[in-house]
Amino acid sequence: MKRNILFLVLTCYIPVSMQGSINMPAVFGDNMVLQRQSEVNVWGTHTCDWMLTRPEIRVTGSWAPLDTVVAKYTQDGHWKAKIRTGAAGGPYTLKIFSLSGETLEYGNVMLGEVWLCSGQSNMHMSIANMAGKYKEETAEAAKQSDVRIFTLPLVGAEYPQNDCDASWEECSPKTVENTSAVAYFFARHLKETLDVPVGIIVSVWGGTCFEVWTPKELIYGNPSLKASFDASHPGSPPWPVDAGGLYNSMIHPLVPFSIAGAIWYQGEANVDRYQTYAEGMKTMITGWRKSFGREFPFYQVQIAPFRYNTQHNEAALLREQQELATVITPKTGMLVVSDLVEDAGNIHPTDKLNVGKRLANLALGDTYRQPLAEYGNPTFGRLTVEKDKAIVSFNNTGTGLICRDKKVEGLKIAGADGVYYDADGTVRNDRLTASSPHVKEPVSVTYCFDDASFGNLFTKGGLSVAPFCSDRTGFPEAYELIDIN
Repeated sequence: MKRNILFLVLTCYIPVSMQGSINMPAVFGDNMVLQRQSEVNVWGTHTCDWMLTRPEIRVTGSWAPLDTVVAKYTQDGHWKAKIRTGAAGGPYTLKIFSLSGETLEYGNVMLGEVWLCSGQSNMHMSIANMAGKYKEETAEAAKQSDVRIFTLPLVGAEYPQNDCDASWEECSPKTVENTSAVAYFFARHLKETLDVPVGIIVSVWGGTCFEVWTPKELIYGNPSLKASFDASHPGSPPWPVDAGGLYNSMIHPLVPFSIAGAIWYQGEANVDRYQTYAEGMKTMITGWRKSFGREFPFYQVQIAPFRYNTQHNEAALLREQQELATVITPKTGMLVVSDLVEDAGNIHPTDKLNVGKRLANLALGDTYRQPLAEYGNPTFGRLTVEKDKAIVSFNNTGTGLICRDKKVEGLKIAGADGVYYDADGTVRNDRLTASSPHVKEPVSVTYCFDDASFGNLFTKGGLSVAPFCSDRTGFPEAYELIDIN
């Protein structure tokens, strides 16, 4: 009788202890790219009864089949592991299994470089919107199976979400058609130059301000950011307008997936309140890095020339704030695209191929230390005055500065009275000399410091000089106000 009772107890115990399932966030799946030569985060939940089984999950990558990582899950079923990846390559499999018999296995997994691509409409713009280039570029996509794409759906959320409805896809004419053009061209150039697989995580929504991509507590925990955001009146646009609304649903579900870095094209939605942009971007970038657990590189595109018809030069001041953000935030960079704009009446320039390629070159030179002759745009360095002439020196002049025409366009000069006049300019030995018969004692020089000037100062390699005001209008106050740990 006792033996029969024991048999019944055991047979009841076994099915209960074997029941359960392993659940993984959508960012893990077939066709994914994992960051090469790194310790990547792998995490999920397990629904098996914690009290009746050994609380362990095991993770194995076929690139190193003997290196199985063991992770213990908590009473609420959550677990997290770090697994070491090897050199670029694939396809591999990633296997997650428990001692009670559940197994998940992802196939066609590549080891390579993973980049997060985010921002508003100029990052959102797809290859299908590139007019004449559309068919040519979608045909080229058929050759890029080592480029993988993970695109998050356009969903906002009041609270941080742990998952999203998305999946990894191999690049093909069909999958690339509605993909961010900037992100795709960035990935393609990285892949071709480094000869490694590249995964892009595309998290974009047109019309959005940076505050919706920033954790809400960071906006409302900063008095200047809170005041600026609360003073905005967005009306009822067809996109989220609450602070943190897109961080919650389009960034947080990725945390803490291991990425190499991030690219960002945004700013148009913040032109009317440019004053806090640099501080806000440092806050956002710092918040993202804390969430992902790594100080990854972050590269942004400066907003392009466009006839905003601003009343107080807000577009130029926003561009200055974008540059300032890179000055005050470590491991960041900025790309100028004014020469890639054909029509200042179009806020969405169509040449996204060269935007993506230049962003890739910025990453190749700055992050991957590739021997490129130049990859960053020249920016204002300092102003000196010799009699009636103002002399501007620059940072990052690359292969040397030239003016593509006889006259330097968009150049102005002012004296102590603050009245600006069109200036004559010459370029010699990587310095710009500006003068005007109306200004005998120069104090300030500006270059393309308005809504829509294109400019014609370049490096010999073809990179535009960034627009500037030598007064550094927003810089002194920002340096005094910004103290973000």
